[in-house]
Amino acid sequence: MNLPNKLSLMRVALIPVMVALMYPNTPVCNTLAAVVFALAAFTDFLDGYIARKNGLVTDFGKFVDPVADKLLVLSSLIMLVQHGLMLAWVVVVILARELCVDGLRMVAVSNGKVIAAGKLGKIKTCSQIALVLWLMLSRIPVMGSWIGMVLTAWVTVITLWSGIDYFVKNGSVIMNSK
Repeated sequence: MNLPNKLSLMRVALIPVMVALMYPNTPVCNTLAAVVFALAAFTDFLDGYIARKNGLVTDFGKFVDPVADKLLVLSSLIMLVQHGLMLAWVVVVILARELCVDGLRMVAVSNGKVIAAGKLGKIKTCSQIALVLWLMLSRIPVMGSWIGMVLTAWVTVITLWSGIDYFVKNGSVIMNSK
């Protein structure tokens, strides 16, 4: 297994640590959870950079990287909903988009095609990471500040836009499926 794939798996392994730290909802634990989240999010950048720079892009990496991103972001968002910092309906929109895109990817794989993350999907992930970090560090509910409202609106729009883009660019996979 190459280094980029190990970094993606490390991101997955950091998720339970982050969730455990978020659970008590104390200032020290919340700060530590934000550090773990930031470290895990950095591995997303690092694994992609190393894979592209060194020609280590694999089908497994194309699969595990976006799954690790989704698990990280969704786990943190769910914990933020639990603490009253995030709107549940926004998390539902994000989850619905992720399930639809994953469904498209599964159909593609069954037809021998791997759909890698696109540019809009990467922007979406970075935007979601920025929102999560802001909420974790500020501890201000989304609706409690203009920054939270703007970030949340942007994340919702880019999430929907990138999902639609996946289906527009890869809709033929569904039409041509067995």
